[in-house]
Amino acid sequence: MEDRESVTAADFIVIKALENGVTIIGLTRGRDTKFHHSEKLDKGEIMIAQFTEHTSAMKIRGRALVMTKYGSLEAGE
Repeated sequence: MEDRESVTAADFIVIKALENGVTIIGLTRGRDTKFHHSEKLDKGEIMIAQFTEHTSAMKIRGRALVMTKYGSLEAGE
C-alpha cells in the first residue's frame, strides 16, 4: 500500500460540466468494486479530483470535459 505522502501527491483531473446534471461517481479499490461517492455538477461547474488509496476509478455520466496531464476528452454525446 502506498504511503499517504505519495497518495496526496497523485495527479489531479479536472472535470467541467457542459450541461446540467453531470454525475461523477467514485469507485472503490479492492476485491469488490463499489460506488463510494457521487457528485452532481451543473453547466459550467468544475470539479478537481484525484485517485486515492480508496478511489480506483471514476464514472462520469453526462456531457463533460475531462482534462488530465495526458490531454483532454469529452464525455457524453
